[in-house]
Amino acid sequence: MEWPGSVIRNNLAEFVKAIVFLFFTVLVVDSEKRLKIFLMVFVGCQLIRVFEPLFLNITQGYWGSRTHLGGGEFSQRLSGAPSDVINPNELGFVIATAIPFLHYLVWSGRFTAKLFYLATMPALLYALILTQSRGAFLALLVVAWMIFKESNRKMVLIVMVVAIAIAGWSVMSADQKDRYLSLVGMSETGNVASAEGRMRGMMNEFALGFSRPVVGHGLGTTPEAKVNIAGTRSQAAHNFYAEILIETGILGFVLFMRFLVKIYGKFRDNNRLLGNSHLSPPLGFYQNLNKALIAVFWMYVVYSTNYWGLSQYYWYLFAGMLIVFSKLLTGKLAAAETDMDNSEELMQPRFGRLWQQHRESTRGVAQR
Repeated sequence: MEWPGSVIRNNLAEFVKAIVFLFFTVLVVDSEKRLKIFLMVFVGCQLIRVFEPLFLNITQGYWGSRTHLGGGEFSQRLSGAPSDVINPNELGFVIATAIPFLHYLVWSGRFTAKLFYLATMPALLYALILTQSRGAFLALLVVAWMIFKESNRKMVLIVMVVAIAIAGWSVMSADQKDRYLSLVGMSETGNVASAEGRMRGMMNEFALGFSRPVVGHGLGTTPEAKVNIAGTRSQAAHNFYAEILIETGILGFVLFMRFLVKIYGKFRDNNRLLGNSHLSPPLGFYQNLNKALIAVFWMYVVYSTNYWGLSQYYWYLFAGMLIVFSKLLTGKLAAAETDMDNSEELMQPRFGRLWQQHRESTRGVAQR
């Protein structure tokens, strides 16, 4: 490490607290009931983090942050509540994380769940507009694409997206419109320069990572490296992948990429298991949760280009959720296979070859 004292005193504890989310989730959430409770608590907490500052904005004019437009002008941005620790981009990240779970797990529920979804979604999208977070907007597009790709009602979704876009544009202020237009270079203020500066900053961060390429500068030392090596301001990384390279070098980068590849591989295994399952009734909860996790995975992958995260909880909590989900899915299919084997002992003498053909077409799901 370049600065081992900084790592030990200030940053190692933060990293340990982050990765504990993986082990804590795997060890505690050990049943389908606990998984559902966990998801309810997790998504519920994210909604509270969004609704509190939104409520304060509507009732008291609270914003919490602002961005510089140039020439001494500023634009107000919604951040976390006064007692929260998240800035506007992080609040947008919370919103983009909650939406896939709401769509796949709540919208597929009963009538009251659908009403809750319809009441919640406009508030989340309006809060996202107020954050002016371009990265969160791109993350939302990733989630929308995943939902569109999986849907059997694509025409209905297109109409809904157009209606939402028109409604969203109509409630935006001039500064907010300009901020989002800067994504495609159509801004007329300093927002374009801000977007270009963000891209330059990301490239500089990758260059900083290669200043000590093998093992990096040490956990959590990105701000220190920016000051002492690059000669810029002390800031967290604006790119998760550059942050890994800066702090852990190529060795750490390869290890973490393998971690992400393992997550993707587990999704492929789960998709195969669900695709080969012939249980009746079907595994509706598991199928919907699998779709939500896949949407969140790709959203995280894309949003990480605009966000830090090596010592943040979200990737580790996500991996813990996936491990729990995979264990419960495999166990449920194995139990179903055992039940079918027991049924075979009873049915074989009565139905003979017809039952055997049915069993050959469904056997082996749990093993696969």
